[in-house]
Amino acid sequence: MACLLETPIRMSVLSEVTASSRHYVDRLFDPDPQKVLQGVIDMKNAVIGNNKQKANLIVLGAVPRLLYLLQQEASSTELKAECAVVLGSLAMGTENNVKSLLDCHIIPSLLQGLLSPDLKFIEACLRCLRTVFTSPVTPEELLYTDATVIPHLMVLLSRSRYTQEYICQIFSHCCKGPDHQTILFNHGAVQNIAHLLTSVSYKVRMQALKCFSVLAFENPQVSMTLVNVLVDGELLPQIFVKMLQRDKPIEMQLTSAKCLTYMCRAGAIRTDDSCIVLKTLPCLVRMCSKERLLEERVEGAETLAYLIEPDVELQRIASITDHLIAMLADYFKYPSSVSAITDIKRLDHDLKHAHELRQAAFKLYASLGANDEDIRKKIIETENMMDRIVTGLSESSVKVRLAAVRCLHSLSRSVQQLRTSFQDHAVWKPLMKVLQNAPDEILVVASSMLCNLLLEFSPSKEPILESGAVELLCGLTQSENPALRVNGIWALMNMAFQAEQKIKADILRSLSTEQLFRLLSDSDLNVLMKTLGLLRNLLSTRPHIDKIMSTHGKQIMQAVTLILEGEHNIEVKEQTLCILANIADGTTAKELIMTNDDILQKIKYYMGHSHVKLQLAAMFCISNLIWNEEEALIF
Repeated sequence: MACLLETPIRMSVLSEVTASSRHYVDRLFDPDPQKVLQGVIDMKNAVIGNNKQKANLIVLGAVPRLLYLLQQEASSTELKAECAVVLGSLAMGTENNVKSLLDCHIIPSLLQGLLSPDLKFIEACLRCLRTVFTSPVTPEELLYTDATVIPHLMVLLSRSRYTQEYICQIFSHCCKGPDHQTILFNHGAVQNIAHLLTSVSYKVRMQALKCFSVLAFENPQVSMTLVNVLVDGELLPQIFVKMLQRDKPIEMQLTSAKCLTYMCRAGAIRTDDSCIVLKTLPCLVRMCSKERLLEERVEGAETLAYLIEPDVELQRIASITDHLIAMLADYFKYPSSVSAITDIKRLDHDLKHAHELRQAAFKLYASLGANDEDIRKKIIETENMMDRIVTGLSESSVKVRLAAVRCLHSLSRSVQQLRTSFQDHAVWKPLMKVLQNAPDEILVVASSMLCNLLLEFSPSKEPILESGAVELLCGLTQSENPALRVNGIWALMNMAFQAEQKIKADILRSLSTEQLFRLLSDSDLNVLMKTLGLLRNLLSTRPHIDKIMSTHGKQIMQAVTLILEGEHNIEVKEQTLCILANIADGTTAKELIMTNDDILQKIKYYMGHSHVKLQLAAMFCISNLIWNEEEALIF
């Protein structure tokens, strides 16, 4: 009986709630325009800060009526503006509210409103558009569907400080990738927005700055243009430098630092320029301080990681600036038991986002340790660092796991650390677990790191082999992702280097000759080169060569012939000739060359080739064919 009564009770409650809101909607249909206007104004006051009221009005059909009134020529300008304000307020509710507005085609209606001569109505439409476009559920492409919209927005930039603020905010949220950057750039975004950096309005300056950060990101064309733009006689980079000074708001400092970082990474500013070394880098290090808010620390660390990633000198400077390596250790201790946060809402927010700090710290450690052995040593010697990375590999957040793997991969470039810290903490165990079931983006980095752990001098090589790595890596070579195929075959190549016959046999059995030769015809050059490298490592040590060629000789010789006849570059053919030189070192295997006139003719041809690398490789083949077994050479 309780189940039967439940639905009527819910319907009764819903009807009471909607009934209390219905009169707002009913007034929108009044024949008296003044009463309609007053009804919209009352609705505006009723929905402010009231998500339940917003949801009720949407359910009752207020949105289509408001859009109708907004588009009617008979509606007064004041009524149209008030309708846009209410729609903007509804959009400030939940994501479902925004979805409902999008379903009613709110964006084309508001964009049409921008053609009005009335500034107040234009500003109201732009404010509503800003709110809708900044929602994560709104597709950015909706801004670019009509080719006339962007040029019209550029014109409206000059109308008022509000149009400047809202349009810049719309651009910065809707510029996602090179296609959008190109559209905005080609319609004069740089020239139209540059002068806004000197606006009297802080909000306008800030939104203009954010625009430049998204326009410059990974875009050499925009960045090279920005570096030469003059605003009131000052170059844009100089203005950015002024904006990241300590007396400016943190948001402005951070965004200016991002602009300069992106311009530097795009090649428009040198890495040794004083504005990078003496201004941008120190500013970003300051943002990592525990005095800063969580989101500021995250953004500062991630931007700094991106800035120094490719440049060893910037990595060295950053590592000794304000004790950065030790400072980042605090990212893992948040929130501490003596946290200075007294605001309960702020504490609750930070607890939910603490994983972002760990992710940012791993990213920055990865960049810091990318090249320098001393920096890697300092990172690993930071308190409990290896334990923290190992823990990070099993976190629930995919982004934290990915950042932890990247950090580990960066540190694994150290021969010393592979032999010591990585072995002490048995890093290979959690790594193998990660490789069992992870998204491709994690698999790519984890498998790349496994290549390092399988190097001949790594103590982890033996236990990795015993844990079933051969089957796992052979599986990766069948991936549709070229990077995974490369890493899978690369790791097998490292595994086969100076390996026992049993390991080589396991590789050949698990990989299968069919897959091996499929890889030799792979369209990705890196896959082909690493597969040839694997073959070279398999065909080393005379007994191993004879054994493998006795079972797979026909197929290997066929593959070698096809590659030497194909349209391949010098490096590919050199590797292939080196494989032949190794085969020529076999006691019985060399007969497969000596009895093959086609192969012998090809070796003769490459002895007379114009490229010295191919001449030498062909000469090594001949040397091994004619020398006795004590003198033969393995390559």
